[in-house]
Amino acid sequence: MSASEVPVAAVAARSERNPRIVLLRHGQTEWSELGKHTGRTDIPLTELGAEQARRVAPTIAALGLRTPLVVTSPRLRAHRTASLAGLRVNRTWDALAEWDYGTYEGLTTPEIRESVPDWTVWTHPCPGGESAEAVHARCDLVLSVARSQLAERDVVLVGHGHFSRALVSRWLELPVLEGRRFALSAAGMSVLGFERGTQQVISHNIAS
Repeated sequence: MSASEVPVAAVAARSERNPRIVLLRHGQTEWSELGKHTGRTDIPLTELGAEQARRVAPTIAALGLRTPLVVTSPRLRAHRTASLAGLRVNRTWDALAEWDYGTYEGLTTPEIRESVPDWTVWTHPCPGGESAEAVHARCDLVLSVARSQLAERDVVLVGHGHFSRALVSRWLELPVLEGRRFALSAAGMSVLGFERGTQQVISHNIAS
């Protein structure tokens, strides 16, 4: 069964009894469709991206979130995705911004590999951008703040592909590098939670 075929009720049933952190990636943009690395650049959602965000709304609603704290990246594509998904945004936070790709901003992986063979954001530097160590520290800050809210309410973090995958990895106490193993589609959603006090991924890459 693909991620998009997981029943909404099943997502809710696995999640409703424990505090949760929900990660939501923004919908498609022109650059994401082309595979261009999009960090600081504020690219709007495409029509399809907006529709993807609307279609994830029933899945989020089915979670029955407890007075959720909704935090988005400062990029408009993330804020608009949250709004279209039926979420009331409480704040934006620079710490949820995408990985800073430096001079690789706007380039595709094949273009970067013309000068740096086998390059990936997970395994190689981004000149003028952010290191994996800096992303690691930023993930830990975001998760620490999110965890501090879970006694009272659930938390929804609306952001970007690479940084959200890094968050999944750090929630599982893995190096940022292992974010490469967690695919996350446009407007894909993941639910992080606990089993008997152990941090786990409850659902991953649920897409409309």
